[in-house]
Amino acid sequence: MDLKQFITIVPDYPKPGIRFKDITPLMNNGEAYKYATDQIVLYAKEKQIDLIVGPEARGFIIGCPVAYSLGIGFAPVRKDGKLPRETIKVAYGLEYGSDVLTIHKDAIYPGQRVLITDDLLATGGTIEATIQLVESLGGVVAGLAFLVELGYLEGRKKLTGYDILTLMHY
Repeated sequence: MDLKQFITIVPDYPKPGIRFKDITPLMNNGEAYKYATDQIVLYAKEKQIDLIVGPEARGFIIGCPVAYSLGIGFAPVRKDGKLPRETIKVAYGLEYGSDVLTIHKDAIYPGQRVLITDDLLATGGTIEATIQLVESLGGVVAGLAFLVELGYLEGRKKLTGYDILTLMHY
């Protein structure tokens, strides 16, 4: 299936010069959303994944249906102050500034094989920070899965040594 037909390019959003890749038309189409989810599920099965981890909020949109399909858990990565129990945190840079990501301290057990999911691989900062959180808890990052990769932003360079699945490349 050509998933790019379900992506809307929004010029000058959120600022001039950016060509935003809107995944909501893909999510609005049940057949396309299921197909994309199924592709990531197949990848996760090959990698023998124990747990899905996704950064807010679009990582939830991608990761939760994958976790459900596999019958495994999902651990959210959230911005500082959003998780109610004891967390660990990491500061990171992103396309438009910097922020802090957190995960519950008991979300991952040492040795668990983790798939990190998100909608978009851009500069790689958010995923690099998510990897740091997973690995600091003893998780093994067995793969990274994205709907879209913006190759011109070279985020893949920050993720050298990790196996990456992208369903669409720009």
